[in-house]
Amino acid sequence: MASFRRTLSPAYHDRHYINGDGTAFSPSSPSHKLPSSNTNYSAIASSFQRLIGGVFMRRYNRKGQWRKVAFRCVLCFFVGFLLGMFPFGNLIHEIPQQQRENNDNIIAFDINKTPQSDAKSILNNRVLKKHVSVGGGDADDEDEDKKGKGFMIEQVSLSSNMNAEKDNENLKERELGESEKIDIVARKQLIIVTPTYNRSFQSYFLNRLGQVLRLVPPPLLWVVVEMNSASMETAELLRKTGVMYRHLVCTKNSTDVKDRGVHQRNKALEHIEHHKLDGIVYFADDDNVYSLDLFQTIRDISRFGTWPVAMLAPSKNKAILEGPVCNGSQVLGWHTNEKSKRLRRFHVDMSGFAFNSTILWDPKRWRRPTSNPIRQLDSVKEGFQETTFIEQLVEGEGQMEGSPPGCKKIMNWHLHLNVHNIVYPKGWMLEKNLDAVIHIK
Repeated sequence: MASFRRTLSPAYHDRHYINGDGTAFSPSSPSHKLPSSNTNYSAIASSFQRLIGGVFMRRYNRKGQWRKVAFRCVLCFFVGFLLGMFPFGNLIHEIPQQQRENNDNIIAFDINKTPQSDAKSILNNRVLKKHVSVGGGDADDEDEDKKGKGFMIEQVSLSSNMNAEKDNENLKERELGESEKIDIVARKQLIIVTPTYNRSFQSYFLNRLGQVLRLVPPPLLWVVVEMNSASMETAELLRKTGVMYRHLVCTKNSTDVKDRGVHQRNKALEHIEHHKLDGIVYFADDDNVYSLDLFQTIRDISRFGTWPVAMLAPSKNKAILEGPVCNGSQVLGWHTNEKSKRLRRFHVDMSGFAFNSTILWDPKRWRRPTSNPIRQLDSVKEGFQETTFIEQLVEGEGQMEGSPPGCKKIMNWHLHLNVHNIVYPKGWMLEKNLDAVIHIK
């Protein structure tokens, strides 16, 4: 088969083009000049045509050219995908607020781009009240003022993302002004230390104290210390209270222990000092009774605070008051009913004081004379653990605070409710059912 090819005529660059009058064409002729913008446009258009023609309209006569076509299609798809994802601009613009306020005859609709601007639209995007004249133009102005100019358009919220109730609340908050903004004050953390041991009333005491601490506003950390090993019953009870807690174990040999509570509290003090916990430390035994006002009051303590405690005498036939006598927040003296303890320096119960935890691990802040660890002593006489421990925290009554001012309110009670000779049920559950004494007829 014969093939026909179109031969390309050679380009003659030296050829002169003749005008109708026989003169050569001059590029510098002003009548034939083209603007520079048209020249650039024609250059870009020709480049684009060559690109499109090279990609789509080129003929391939060799094998394997389909790979190039597929590659170029994928490349074009990828470039188009990137162009589609890239934000070239935003067609939505907000109307300036000043323009909306100055123009009383235009109802401004703001198209918000962010949730913050949407919240502002509740306060700013409102229909301005406009009186519209109803009467004719010949009526007197005074008569129109008496009769009423027309109707009034009430304020309408133009935000579609929030309901009417929230709109009204935001409008009221704006009317209150900046002077009535709520200031958020951080509360001090309370570190409640509770020594406990296996006995018949342990479940009752821990449940009662846990329910009280659950009502105290956070932050609060409950440090519960057991002897020798952590019981599963205590761990399960602590999980159910819903209070943030830490379950510690004192591994001190029980045969050498004179007062188990002293070593359990020392274990908690070591934990606070090691982890540098910041807060107000309070020794809350599980057999005491506490009011919620107590925990709110001790949050205001800066260094050391104390208050009177009501105690039930061992004979259980009278009540005893023990604690400070105050003039406002200043401690003037001490009150006690026990003659055997009048030799103590500070007459206060173990549950009648609280202190800042930084005293334990930051002696420079409080200018302590020594950096020795602060611990309770087991070698002293019973009833003197409190005063010997407080002497390590403060130098005298001048560094104490009476809580609450005046020290006239009893906020906790120390009751002796221990019951002896009662079997401690394992897991606080009965192994077998009780015998029926009265049968149903």
